[in-house]
Amino acid sequence: MNHSTNTGHELEVIFTPDAIADRLGELAREIAGSGLDSLLVVAVLKGSFVFAADLIRALHAVGLAPEVDFMTLSSYRKAQISSGQVTILRDMDLDVKGRNVLIVDDVLDSGRTLAFAKDLLSARGANVIKTCVLLDKQAKRAVNLEPDFWAFQCPDTFVVGYGMDVAHRYRELPFVGRVRE
Repeated sequence: MNHSTNTGHELEVIFTPDAIADRLGELAREIAGSGLDSLLVVAVLKGSFVFAADLIRALHAVGLAPEVDFMTLSSYRKAQISSGQVTILRDMDLDVKGRNVLIVDDVLDSGRTLAFAKDLLSARGANVIKTCVLLDKQAKRAVNLEPDFWAFQCPDTFVVGYGMDVAHRYRELPFVGRVRE
């Protein structure tokens, strides 16, 4: 399925809004079944903000009441390829010491950002750290890391929509797609 944008670009839809909504319900049940009590969800911004919001509501629907915090990490800036260097642009407010933490991110590709977040929260004394990504991109990892929970496996292509962007565009789209050349 294709989608025209007001920027003149054509997008190929990879995951529709309905497919995303259906999968988030299943994902929330998987997370609820993992036994993480007193859960703290840490959303990695900016790309995960739409996914994190929908996931938190789905977690509520299955009986969980997580606390939520945010951190902004970047390895891309305005590029489509990771720089390899992860930077904290905004740190979280809550203390993770002794907490069960679920790190929520948009895409796992090289693994650097998620590994950085896990190491940081571990060093700060988190009890259990699990990871959840919208897209487990089938790409070569720069670090040895697999997500604990994921919504979809994704081809190794640059994706936009559902919170993800290229140069700050397309975050508002209700689906995940790729820009057609």
